[in-house]
Amino acid sequence: MKWTAFFLILCGLSLTPKAHAQVVGQSVEYLDGETVLEGYIAYDDEVIVKRPAVLVVPEWKGLTGYAKGRAEQLAELGYVGFAVDMYGKGIRVETHEEAAKISGIYRNDRELMRSRAKAALNYISNQPQVDPSRLTAIGYCFGGTTVLEMARAGFPLLGVASFHGGFSAPLPAAPGSIQAKVRVFHGDEDASVSAEDVEAFRAEMRNAEADWQMTIFGGAVHSFTVPEAGSDKSTGMAYNETADKDSWKSLTVFLKEIFESVPSQEVQKQSEQE
Repeated sequence: MKWTAFFLILCGLSLTPKAHAQVVGQSVEYLDGETVLEGYIAYDDEVIVKRPAVLVVPEWKGLTGYAKGRAEQLAELGYVGFAVDMYGKGIRVETHEEAAKISGIYRNDRELMRSRAKAALNYISNQPQVDPSRLTAIGYCFGGTTVLEMARAGFPLLGVASFHGGFSAPLPAAPGSIQAKVRVFHGDEDASVSAEDVEAFRAEMRNAEADWQMTIFGGAVHSFTVPEAGSDKSTGMAYNETADKDSWKSLTVFLKEIFESVPSQEVQKQSEQE
């Protein structure tokens, strides 16, 4: 291999955290039809080659500092992180009651959910920092439900990862329809997901012939990755530091594996020219 191609491989596939990553983040507008959405993009502005992108689909309160922080963490790993907006510019939710109401619109209309997610995917695919052949999506709670829906819809993703998400599937995956690798991180004591829901999801993944794995954390309830959820498990939502850190560590390994399995655009172009 020529030195040029070797250099590009090093730049395009080296996904270890940098000691002094210059992460920048900014709010950006994009559209789903006529609906204006406002997401948050984060990346290391010192990297000059196109790199993989990871969509971050937020919890049911919509785009908050939590999802933005996750996007920045991903940028520190060398990816482009994009925290998406599912509800629309200016629509921000304060209470759980409001969140249940607005998220219910999308849970009950999976085509709308898919449309909002696809709009985010289309936006990030066309950004100059992004290699559109290397895309994934992760999601938390409502966002976890959404990324599984993206997989069911056959979106061009290498992988999806759901953290304490829901498993309901009004539009279940057909055999062979899921192209993305699926990873699920679930709390064993998550009362928002029944044992029947878990078994139905397993059956769906088997029927779809998907590449999937589920990690179940003992003692964890809903929202186990969210420090703001507090520590009182009796409320049904509580932070679990061990589950949070272990699931994030598993995610980083997963992302590294799937992104390195696909050559960067620069390497592909160089190979075609030789």
